[in-house]
Amino acid sequence: MTLVRAASDSRADTSDLIRFEHVRLVLGGLTIFEDLNFAIPKGEFVCLLGPSGCGKSTTLRLMGDLLPYDGGRVIVEGGTPAQNWQKLAYVFQSPRLAPWRDALANVRLGMELRRLKLPRAEMDARARAMLDLVGLGADAAKYPRMLSGGEKQRVAIARALSVDPDVIMMDEPFSALDPNTRQRLRGEIVSIWRKTGKTIVFVTHDVDEALLLADRIILFSPKPTIVLETIILDQSRPRGDGDWLRQKRGALNAAFARMEENREK
Repeated sequence: MTLVRAASDSRADTSDLIRFEHVRLVLGGLTIFEDLNFAIPKGEFVCLLGPSGCGKSTTLRLMGDLLPYDGGRVIVEGGTPAQNWQKLAYVFQSPRLAPWRDALANVRLGMELRRLKLPRAEMDARARAMLDLVGLGADAAKYPRMLSGGEKQRVAIARALSVDPDVIMMDEPFSALDPNTRQRLRGEIVSIWRKTGKTIVFVTHDVDEALLLADRIILFSPKPTIVLETIILDQSRPRGDGDWLRQKRGALNAAFARMEENREK
């Protein structure tokens, strides 16, 4: 693992798909971000890690043009979020499936809401391909009530992939699942990321999840939020529970403990 101080993310790099430059955000009189700076290169699996309430999910809303900001710049593929939001797709903590639609139709719904100019047959073919990719090719006719929690989340991932985004933003997508399902889906999302080459921005407050998944961890401070460190993970996957993971887990847990001590002062 290599540590890079936050200042290094102020570099200019044309390979960056997303950049936050001196972003300031105030909501309800409370300063969320004062001077937030980070960059996400093309094809990288990045985890945004930090204490609860620090604004990790809020950064996704800024990227997707769902929330205005008060200063600085958010750049998405060389333009503003308003210009390029359609190059992004979301996977939320809840799958948000339509209960009256089967799995195939729920995946197709993503394309319909984006108003992709595709024939219905082509949408269905793409939806089936995405369900195959997430391991649910045989379950296309099942309704959400017939699917497990992990299967529902895989349908949501297939729906996000169906619109062929450049960036997939995942907001704690596995946090509501049982530990065994969560562990299995972590491995599956890495496999999907490798197969598709998409850029993934993954929000989590789980240290182990970030260490197991990410190419790079962007560690946020408490509010007003800045980037404390950028942590490059150069250990090959899969990353078992050995000395490497225990050492890095200890270092990150210590960083969280220091944040908590500073908050109480």
